[in-house]
Amino acid sequence: MSAFTSNNIVVNESTVILAIETSCDETAASIVMGGNDILSSVVSTQIDLHAQYGGVVPEIAGRAHLDLLHPVIAQAISEAGISESRIDAVAATHGPGLIGALLIGVSAAKALAFTWDIPYIGVNHLEAHLYAGLLEDPTLELPLVVLLVSGGHTMLIEMRGHGEYKLLGRTIDDAAGEAFDKVARFLDLGYPGGPAIDAIARTGNAQAIDFPRGMLHDGLDFSFSGLKTSVVNYVRKNPNVNTADVAASFQWAVVDVLLNKARKAAEAVGARGLVLGGGVAANSLLREKFTEMCAADGRRGLLPSRAMCTDNAAMIGSAAWYRLRSDGPTALDSGGFPNLRLPLIDSSWSR
Repeated sequence: MSAFTSNNIVVNESTVILAIETSCDETAASIVMGGNDILSSVVSTQIDLHAQYGGVVPEIAGRAHLDLLHPVIAQAISEAGISESRIDAVAATHGPGLIGALLIGVSAAKALAFTWDIPYIGVNHLEAHLYAGLLEDPTLELPLVVLLVSGGHTMLIEMRGHGEYKLLGRTIDDAAGEAFDKVARFLDLGYPGGPAIDAIARTGNAQAIDFPRGMLHDGLDFSFSGLKTSVVNYVRKNPNVNTADVAASFQWAVVDVLLNKARKAAEAVGARGLVLGGGVAANSLLREKFTEMCAADGRRGLLPSRAMCTDNAAMIGSAAWYRLRSDGPTALDSGGFPNLRLPLIDSSWSR
């Protein structure tokens, strides 16, 4: 990896970045060197705080970040085995996400950057998820198709180069993770919904109920709202149905659509590889079927570890390294952007 100079800052394989992630309900910090060498990664989850409400409460998330962030940062620096003087830049997620939560991380990162007199980099959370795969395997060859699946987003992205992304498809209504949460809540399976459905589905029959596959043959966009409604209607009409069968059949319907569209996208752009990203990429059925599909197609597939699928600061540090190299630092008067979109080429969606 060669050195690059951006705004009089030399960015190379020894550049060390302290990264912070507070976009939702995970308080995380990481030390990343050279864009892909994780020296430490610390995540403090807030699941127990929000479970009783069945979802994330923004005010509670913000207060928790205030309490947790400084200890998490200190732990990340300690586990990395470096001194503060060795840190070359500080990065934080500046969007999208909950504005109160975002500002906790952004404010802390800018304060540290100002105090230490080093660059600050604001990072797009969606872009960071694209780097989760490359973070674990930097030998992946571009172009890639990334299936980004989370509670807030379901997207197919062509990654042509660093910072060069084209939107191939996205959900027109519910994100896949959102559908998991809503169905889990309806079935009274608890929070978070994705892991709850994943667990109970292992004891169910995925072929028991033929739930609809929304937009299966209509381009590369997704729709999961109708599937969610179909589950609700089916259970109300069949109150004695086995919950595990419902969960397994619903999960298979989601996975079936995700993989079908991902395969089409990879074929359409001649992608050298397929990468999963986002919280739903931790789903066991999706991971299993994704691996089988890539092997059958003779296409390289990458499954990030489960730790890299869910929100973490290591992926923020990786994306920050590339952004610092290409764009230089972010201004210290920059804030948080709750509705920030992925910077795209050939698409009006990014505007």
